[in-house]
Amino acid sequence: MAKCKTDCIEKPLSLVFEKLGRVVGRHPCVFLLLPLYVAAALGAGFIFLHEREANDIEDQFTPVNGPAKLERAIVVENFPQSEEFSQLRLASEGTYASLIITGLQGENILNEAAFSDIIELDRQVKSISTGNAFEKLCAKTKGRCMSNAILDIINYSATEITYPINNGTFLGTTIGGVELNNSKLTSAKAVRLFYFLDEKKTKENSYWLDGFLKLLSNYTEQKTSSKVRLCQDEGVGGRIGRRLRWFGRVGQLWTAAVLWDAVCHNRGLIPLSDPRCLTADAHSLCFPPGIGVDDMFIMISCWQKTEVNKAVEIRLAETYKEAGVSITITTLTDVLAFYIGLMTPFRSVQSFCMYTSTALLFCYIFNITFFGACLALNGRREKGNRHWLTCMKVPEATGDDGGCCVGGAYDKNTQKEFEMPVDLFFKNYYGPFLTRVWVKMLVCLIYAGYLAVSIYGCFQMQEGLDLKHLATDGSYVGSYYDKEDEFFSAFGPNVMLVIKDAKFQYWNSTAHKSLDLCLESFQNLTEADSGISPVSWLSEYMKFGQNPGVNLNNETQFKSYLTAFLNQSGFSQDVNFTDNQIHASRMFIQTVNILTAIDEKNMLAVFRETAEKCGKLQPPVDLIVYHPAFIYFDQYAVIISNTIQNLVIATCVMLVISLLLIPNPLCSLWVTFAIASVIVGVAGFMALWDVSLDSVSMINLVICIGFSVDFSAHISYAFVSSEKSSANEKATDAINKLGYPIIQGAVSTIAGVVVLSAAKSYIFRTFFKIMFFVILFGAVHGIVFIPVFLTFLSTCSNSRVENKQNQLDCSNTNKQRAKAVTGQTMQQVNGCCADPDCY
Repeated sequence: MAKCKTDCIEKPLSLVFEKLGRVVGRHPCVFLLLPLYVAAALGAGFIFLHEREANDIEDQFTPVNGPAKLERAIVVENFPQSEEFSQLRLASEGTYASLIITGLQGENILNEAAFSDIIELDRQVKSISTGNAFEKLCAKTKGRCMSNAILDIINYSATEITYPINNGTFLGTTIGGVELNNSKLTSAKAVRLFYFLDEKKTKENSYWLDGFLKLLSNYTEQKTSSKVRLCQDEGVGGRIGRRLRWFGRVGQLWTAAVLWDAVCHNRGLIPLSDPRCLTADAHSLCFPPGIGVDDMFIMISCWQKTEVNKAVEIRLAETYKEAGVSITITTLTDVLAFYIGLMTPFRSVQSFCMYTSTALLFCYIFNITFFGACLALNGRREKGNRHWLTCMKVPEATGDDGGCCVGGAYDKNTQKEFEMPVDLFFKNYYGPFLTRVWVKMLVCLIYAGYLAVSIYGCFQMQEGLDLKHLATDGSYVGSYYDKEDEFFSAFGPNVMLVIKDAKFQYWNSTAHKSLDLCLESFQNLTEADSGISPVSWLSEYMKFGQNPGVNLNNETQFKSYLTAFLNQSGFSQDVNFTDNQIHASRMFIQTVNILTAIDEKNMLAVFRETAEKCGKLQPPVDLIVYHPAFIYFDQYAVIISNTIQNLVIATCVMLVISLLLIPNPLCSLWVTFAIASVIVGVAGFMALWDVSLDSVSMINLVICIGFSVDFSAHISYAFVSSEKSSANEKATDAINKLGYPIIQGAVSTIAGVVVLSAAKSYIFRTFFKIMFFVILFGAVHGIVFIPVFLTFLSTCSNSRVENKQNQLDCSNTNKQRAKAVTGQTMQQVNGCCADPDCY
């Protein structure tokens, strides 16, 4: 009874597809033209494509609900942007151009000749005129453009420079590759200059930044590396986006070439019937190439196994009945896997999942309408014995013709199309070979090795998206980040500590001690530079309080002197002092040795943990930590947990669908096992192939969820539905039916994405690597591992097929023993029975 219950969905669904096949076979022109009209109508949405382009890296590649964005909102609310510019106090990265200068006048850049070159280059940058001079666009402090510390030192002709603090100015982000002698700077290999612009002048800034890039392009890469507007010039909305479309077209040509092989073997079914090329209503039109064609190969394979002398509508009905449930299982799992991806906090992943799931849904609809109509029309052409291209009558086939695309040839004995050599290989050689006992044991050993390597790789996985990976190889952005890592990695971000408690009593000695303990906790962190004192307005104010007649332990006096002190000392932007109340204040801690993504992750985590500990002191110091870079560091906090969440939810959904549509619960579990196995394999091997876990690879892992089920589901359903008696015969029969279509689907998909392996973009190469693993491991599971594993469970069979066989056996047995056995019911003979619940 348990086996039969799943038939209550699978069997009626097969009948529905059978009826649909008849309807499509009778009216192919309707189902051919209607999808074309729908695609044309929905394709009109492309006129809005430009408006929907997203170029904001922060918006696309950082968590939409990341803690740092909430922390930034607190900073912006309490410390609005001042007219007096301060790089240290920016709540965002700001609008700026930056360049790193290396290799001027020898290895040491701190010499008179190099200084002259630096000053000349600075003069040329400030002389850039694109309708507005730099002086009119720059961010100003005290009415003057924000200066660079190294230029100030050069202009003052300083003989000695202390590092990293020189006369109260921090040089860690300005001078790199240094050599010191008792804190005295003796040589340096790199100098970095910043040119900050007024963020309010967006359009004018854009023109000036273009001029900056044009100027810097005249300098050799060895001398300068520049950085501006990563996302617009080099990122997903710029050069990468243009290359994406180009690679898509090349991949489509590759896929068409692979399809042509199936075309010729199907005697004239043209590749333009690929339904993916009609899904213009989905943004992911025909990309990634190859995805979606496996359902076509399944339908072609089933069509080829029908008898050619039958009416077209009958052949198509049999094709739909055989293939309909199978392609429905894979489509449902794929579409739901991508829709589940909408739960991720990364907009880039959400957009990809929305577009791709919609594309797959329409691809499925066009497969069972438009492509079915193409099969029907092709069947009519075959019946008329017409040429595949000219549709002219050709001589009658002799029955043994094997020419490509000439039409009419078929096996006179079976009334079916000739079996292709690959089909015969799977039927006569590969299937029997795979079901031998020693081969099964070998397959199990190979699988154990695969699993061991995959699990090892999972523990080697790195996290986080390096921003330079969003630019193309060799771009000015990538060069800039490389030089930054080489020369300016000694110091990390200067982290903002924001005391957001409006009731905190800064004048109270006990509260002040509590704050000192909190700051000491931050200073003692290995990620903080204990040699650089925090930038603290309160410390300076307390020094001011040592003057005679000043008692800052008194609330009234503390507040009465505060405004004047803040304005004179330059700390006015660090205290939100309104209505005679300190609503919030901030201080700054310098971090060090933040070299890798792991360092960034650990630094963010330990700073937030220390902030929580400060909130448990007596009295508590309620504060948050913030830096604009934390917006990007937040991905480390959610990337693993979110990826695991998506994988688990999607796998559970795949299991439910398999249980509903595959008429055997145990085989459904094998399909779910295959999903988990492929996911582990892809995750492990991608780590061994230098692919980190980030929002880009997460997109591909979402793909993995959907497409890892395809081949295994097809094989499992064919195994369950097979009318053979033994498990080995069922496995061989399933491989015979689907071995070649699986190979075709895998090859066509890999052929579609292989062009990306040569791309000069991390995004494309990552896509290729993971798609390669997904398809490779999925195909190997489908035609090697799963068939062998299914043979270990003889219970994996379709009860409807078993009962049908039992009825035939009982009938034959009764005829043979009718004279010897009388008065016995059908049920008593040889234990044969027929379960009426199955029908």
